[in-house]
Amino acid sequence: MRIVDIRPTTVTVPLEAPLRHANGCHWGRFVRTIVEVEADNGLVGLGEMGGGGESAEAVFRAMKTYLVGHDPVRLEQMRFLIANPTASLYNNRTQILGALEFACLDLLGQAWGVPVCDLLGGRLRDRVPFASYLFFRYPNPSSGSGEVRTVDQVIANARSLKERFGFTTHKVKSGVFPPDYDLECYRAVAETFPADRVRFDCNAVWSTEQAIRFGQAIEGLNNDYLEDPVYGMNGMRRVREKVRVPLATNTVVVGFEQLAANILDTAVDVILLDTTFWGGVRPCVKAAGVCETFQLGVAVHSSGELGIQLATMLHLGAVIPNLSFAADAHYHHLADDIIEGGLMRYDAGAIAVPNGPGLGVKLDRDKLEGYRELYRELGPYAYDQDPNRPGWAPLIPNDRWADPEDDRTPVL
Repeated sequence: MRIVDIRPTTVTVPLEAPLRHANGCHWGRFVRTIVEVEADNGLVGLGEMGGGGESAEAVFRAMKTYLVGHDPVRLEQMRFLIANPTASLYNNRTQILGALEFACLDLLGQAWGVPVCDLLGGRLRDRVPFASYLFFRYPNPSSGSGEVRTVDQVIANARSLKERFGFTTHKVKSGVFPPDYDLECYRAVAETFPADRVRFDCNAVWSTEQAIRFGQAIEGLNNDYLEDPVYGMNGMRRVREKVRVPLATNTVVVGFEQLAANILDTAVDVILLDTTFWGGVRPCVKAAGVCETFQLGVAVHSSGELGIQLATMLHLGAVIPNLSFAADAHYHHLADDIIEGGLMRYDAGAIAVPNGPGLGVKLDRDKLEGYRELYRELGPYAYDQDPNRPGWAPLIPNDRWADPEDDRTPVL
């Protein structure tokens, strides 16, 4: 089997409401690049990457000069062909590699008639549990509904998600508002669901002193972990010395050199494995094995997936023995998907690992085309900007917080 073509398509898929985060906002939609890798036997493997547009599509088309004629089973050779670690100092293609690896694994699974998890050692679980992922949100500009800004709205949203999807773990995502307000909201969630697990993520915008104060204030709650309270290994170590809550990251340990440094001088207790940020599913499996050896926790991170990347997360979650936490997913914030059958279904807070060959998902061609046209109409959005605060950017550590009393609906 040999690769004969690589076809990228940028799409934008609507969200139920715009999602606010510490570094900006998802402006009511996700922009993703869908990648199709065709083999000489007529099979097509699927990949996915965050972001898109002409530049992203051009990079994937450029990969044809590297990969046309390449055997998709030779994944390690592909890694060095397009993401050689020294060349990547000048030309980092880690996320490009991740999307192409997804597609090659999908091809191999289809060709051999087995799901991707069987290529990775075989499944240990048939369902992967997920956390609720509670964002602050602007209202949907069309309906005016979906706002999450006040403490009461946070709790109402959490109750709704628990009722609809069955979550028993709740992740509060913030860094938008001042730390004391975040603390009030987080405590309210924990008190509302005393039997459930909770976790908090401020996207690394606090000072170490703010993080220590917050971490000590939540020590009595049913915490999974405190995720990325500060940016940088040394800051995480300082927080870890003062706080009796496990620390997690998807920012300062996203590769094997950083993982080695963390093992030699521990700053982080739980490594959040992202199939895009680590360059594929297989590197995440390798990293999970290292974490198993050194008794570090692992969880599955979300970077704003559609159904193709969600499938990679499910296959990853199926095979790693030390998955001791519910996975993250933005998925339940989506209004639709580009795969056949529409959005995958949650059952009791979990999603079933696909059983079909390869990734187990297929493109809905009509939706792919429709959301490609929507991207052409709307274009990209500034992920690192808040539409209600033109020209704003967070400092690290931040002191430019949004006002929780500001109830304006932005123009998107």
